[in-house]
Amino acid sequence: MAAYDFLRAMRPFSFVVALSACGLGTLLAYQQGYGSITLALLIVLAGMLLQAAVNLINDHADLPLLQAELQRADSGSAALLTQAITAIHRNYRVGLIFLGIALLIGLGLVLHRGWPLLLLISIGLPGAYFYSAEPIHYKRRGLGVFMVFWLMGILLIGGSAMAMGAPLSLQVLLMSVPFSLFTALVLLGNEIRDYDKDRANELRTLTVRIGVPAARVFFALGLVGSYLMCLFLWRAELLPIFWPLILSLPFAITPLRAVVTRSVQAQALPQQTGRLFAVFALLYLVSCLPLL
Repeated sequence: MAAYDFLRAMRPFSFVVALSACGLGTLLAYQQGYGSITLALLIVLAGMLLQAAVNLINDHADLPLLQAELQRADSGSAALLTQAITAIHRNYRVGLIFLGIALLIGLGLVLHRGWPLLLLISIGLPGAYFYSAEPIHYKRRGLGVFMVFWLMGILLIGGSAMAMGAPLSLQVLLMSVPFSLFTALVLLGNEIRDYDKDRANELRTLTVRIGVPAARVFFALGLVGSYLMCLFLWRAELLPIFWPLILSLPFAITPLRAVVTRSVQAQALPQQTGRLFAVFALLYLVSCLPLL
């Protein structure tokens, strides 16, 4: 039950999502003359706290399964299951604390930016909490991939720009699309890997609902679509340069081949997608720098 250890449950590797999403939003605002470096760092901190909170709260959905197993377990297994249940409760409480701190930072920013930012926060925080929490539990309803695209992509990027004082413009929304697609692909890769387990546990994720073959098609379309969107942004003169993103293509080949030819085990897909996401996010930010 090491998966429920505090540091492991926080999933620090996933912080790259919040770091780069908030980084993109603040960068797009800063290059237009809004905000400051100090404010940008505060926004990034709030985003990372939100990401940590979502990760810690996420495991709370496993409680019914573990409690059911505990009823049938022998004495040796019961001790491990009890430890896991205790750890989940602890992580849940800490997750709520992180969520509260992120909310306080957000409300402080609202005092300076007004009600439009409050509206985004009012949408974002409940969405983050109910991603894997009842009674909504977006993931169980097959909406996890779409909610991650919206919450950890477009909303987080646009909200970061607004928190810096910038208006929520069409440019910011369009610039957030490739990044949001990659964020959704990270989750979709996890769903493809966990298909058998989720199906056995009656967790009806998007992949369980549409099947692995269709999920692989969605993955391939999303991956190719991300680069095509970047090309469109460059041709529309919204993305200053395109060539840095070409450097990420070697990292895209393996996960794309995995879903197209099924030549690679699904177990490796989340790591491959996460590696690609980290490289793409960095290079995407670099592609925006000439606007400074």
